[in-house]
Amino acid sequence: MKVLLFCLFFAVFGVSAQKTDTTWNKRSYWVAGTNLALGGGSIALLSAVWYQEYPKSKFHSFDDSNEWLYMDKFGHAYTTYKLSMTNYAAWRWARMPKKKAVFVSGGIAWTYQFSVEVLDGFSAEWGFSWSDLAANTVGVGLFMGQQLGWDEQRFQLKFGYKPSPYAAIRPNTLGSNFSERLLKDYNAQSYWLCVAPGTFFKESKFPKWIQIGFGYSVDAKLNGDSNAYLDLNTGKTYFAKQEYAISLDIDWAQLPIKRPWLKKLLKPLNTVKIPLPAVFWRNGVCYFGMF
Repeated sequence: MKVLLFCLFFAVFGVSAQKTDTTWNKRSYWVAGTNLALGGGSIALLSAVWYQEYPKSKFHSFDDSNEWLYMDKFGHAYTTYKLSMTNYAAWRWARMPKKKAVFVSGGIAWTYQFSVEVLDGFSAEWGFSWSDLAANTVGVGLFMGQQLGWDEQRFQLKFGYKPSPYAAIRPNTLGSNFSERLLKDYNAQSYWLCVAPGTFFKESKFPKWIQIGFGYSVDAKLNGDSNAYLDLNTGKTYFAKQEYAISLDIDWAQLPIKRPWLKKLLKPLNTVKIPLPAVFWRNGVCYFGMF
């Protein structure tokens, strides 16, 4: 119940903050109602369905900062960054002033993820993770800092996916179908920090829609707390490795498209990294391929 009150507080806070600058309007109610329904509803669903399957405990914390070679931390930062951006677009649509919308949207995103951490804290299976909380804060901070400083997102977090063969070895841990593997198989995921150099120079002839992406992923990571895994079925041992990459990408919001509706339609594509040729490093060895 306390977690739901957190979500309710920020939904109401967002509309109340807007009321000091503009009159109430239908859009305000739509945004506040959607935040409350999706945010509070999903937390309630997690609590009633997911966490009920595991034993409860007193609130506690645990240190998982070294698990999965930090891939889950990148996921936390990415999630809060995208939640902040989505909320900001919604509150601006509801005519909330820019600066206030930045703080409200960032606060909602951070609080939502904090609520999930609280649920973890009461689960005997997991625990409240300070490193997760730090990653959440980094994601929100990346959005808020750029929006307040530049009124745009010059550095963007993006998500990449490529099928991996490792989920078939441990389907219960890494996923037995596509939707599970999309969330659980870190070998298939990659996270990217993409920047468009042209956005830093007003008179630059370098296209603002061309981005340089810096990616991070892992290979042969089959369990969380160890970088070696012995497959008892084949007798083969897998050793986890970190991967770093450089590639090009597109900022769909910066494409020179004259039709506003088409730009809005393409902008959500900035959520993902387009599969393009990349230079990447694994164990100090340089490779060239799709990433």
